[in-house]
Amino acid sequence: MQKQNKLLQFVAILHSAFLSVIFGMMLLSFPIGMFVVFHSDIGDEINFALPLGALNGFEDIDLWIFSDVELGDVFLMIWSLYAILFAIAMLGPKAGFRKTISSVLSQRVMNVGSNYMVAVTKWFSITILISAIITFVQDSLGISTVPPSAENDLIQFFHVSLSPLLEEFGFRIVLIGLPLFAFYGKPSVRHFFRFLWSPGSNIHGSKKALFLIVLSGVLFGFAHIVAGESWSEGKFAQASASGIILGWVYFRFGFVAALLIHWATNYFIFSYVNFLAQVSYTTLSAAFSHPLATTMEVLFLISGVLSLVVLVGGYYSSRREHKLEV
Repeated sequence: MQKQNKLLQFVAILHSAFLSVIFGMMLLSFPIGMFVVFHSDIGDEINFALPLGALNGFEDIDLWIFSDVELGDVFLMIWSLYAILFAIAMLGPKAGFRKTISSVLSQRVMNVGSNYMVAVTKWFSITILISAIITFVQDSLGISTVPPSAENDLIQFFHVSLSPLLEEFGFRIVLIGLPLFAFYGKPSVRHFFRFLWSPGSNIHGSKKALFLIVLSGVLFGFAHIVAGESWSEGKFAQASASGIILGWVYFRFGFVAALLIHWATNYFIFSYVNFLAQVSYTTLSAAFSHPLATTMEVLFLISGVLSLVVLVGGYYSSRREHKLEV
């Protein structure tokens, strides 16, 4: 028993180290993304001064009020919002990131619910691990996962940065938060917003919540293969699994955690890969095979394995302690 506790403690310390590294890389992605958009040739013949109305998805919107709005203006707004949410995640909801990570050394336990960013880095790495496993299995079965073609790397990076906001609002708040509020909410404006911010803080275990999480995840996967210039069919399983994880995180930890995990799979990864493509004078697809990109992937996978080990170990440890108390 003592050896098992020491082993679990060692894994927890190693796990916290990996999460800290990922957190640091996420923090650095903010200036890297800014450099990519405003100080690189990512867009070739276009740049951040591109009028918003020239982008796909915006051409049919009446933008006469925003006639002077450019791609760079909207990117700055998106970037600033993510920066604010990132700061909120660092500081709360109960303790800061550093204090929560340090609890592994002092209390031999990591209370993930104490800090949003710990939950973000942990479940982000689990999402990457599960996605990699699904891709490996599908590739072995001859099921390929082909991304949609990108007309321009700058425009792609813009859409990749914007989509977490739109998709998390639609698939998590609309498909999970609002129905749960209809079932369990109180007729109060304040309670309405608090409920949508973190449903799990207002209700406990619920079969309705589980059903909505799975349903929104499946719809999330389906949307990736049918909406607009979509992925190939191989993306369905991967996106559905990611959607279910994001739904669970939204219910358990709140909107900010789910949004930042989605942000990490999009903006965070693409900021580094686009930066590598620019400094290496290579294509975006080739940059995904760059040694640094490969190292990042290995880091995420190891962190995902450690996260699952700690998750399972913590579950069985709590069950054993409960039996001893009984």
